[in-house]
Amino acid sequence: MRRTARAATALALGLVILVPLFPLYWMVISALKGPEELQKAPPTWFPSHVTFSAFGEVFQAVPFGSAFANSVLIAGVSTLSVLVTSVMAGFVFAKYRFRGRDLLFWSVVATMFLPPIVTLVPLYWLVSTMGLADSYMGVMLPWLANAFGIFLMRQFIADVPDELIEAARLDGASEGRIVWQIVTPLLRPALVSLAIFAFVFYWNNFLWPLSILQSDDKFPVVLALSRLLSYSTSVQYQNVVMAGALIASVPTIVVFLLAQRVFVQSISRTGVKG
Repeated sequence: MRRTARAATALALGLVILVPLFPLYWMVISALKGPEELQKAPPTWFPSHVTFSAFGEVFQAVPFGSAFANSVLIAGVSTLSVLVTSVMAGFVFAKYRFRGRDLLFWSVVATMFLPPIVTLVPLYWLVSTMGLADSYMGVMLPWLANAFGIFLMRQFIADVPDELIEAARLDGASEGRIVWQIVTPLLRPALVSLAIFAFVFYWNNFLWPLSILQSDDKFPVVLALSRLLSYSTSVQYQNVVMAGALIASVPTIVVFLLAQRVFVQSISRTGVKG
């Protein structure tokens, strides 16, 4: 009876894992198929003849190389900025006492529940008024700080003993030194988690770059993919689209794989905390 229950549990877990993994598998095998095999019915579950020609066609169809570099720049700078601003704001909300602190903090948190489409027009007007439309800074500016990051850092910094900070102040440490040399090293798991979430969000962000950018040479990879979709409308070109999607997925997968141990450690610490 117990073996049957374990087998049923294993089967259920396998099916649950299969749901998110199957699209990735289908993307990989479709990218490796030729145009003729893509049109077969029923579709094949593994390419009978592996070909990498679709990957070269991606860079011929759209400026995918420059778009990839643009995404690295936008996602990298935005993620770094979010880490810095979140630590600074989180420290203030966690360790400073001032009138209206809680109201201000929960007002920041409340912005997490606003649909992005609600703020799209005001943000577009603001960025355009500043003369930053169709620029890298215009894409990054609204995302240089993040409400979720501030909330996460505040929760972790609140657990840092006040005695540690007071001892540093008595030793003559400045507030900046306390934040960056004493508190920040204690936040490594939280910072890695935030970096993963932020990087994935900025890498996949589609609506805002679509709204603010007009020049093809400034397009991030997600907009290049949308151009690739319009270029490859027939079934026989689906391998090109899948190859582009696979290339675009690589950085986020690599970032997670490199940081997964610290990320899991952060989740486990959060789960057993207090």
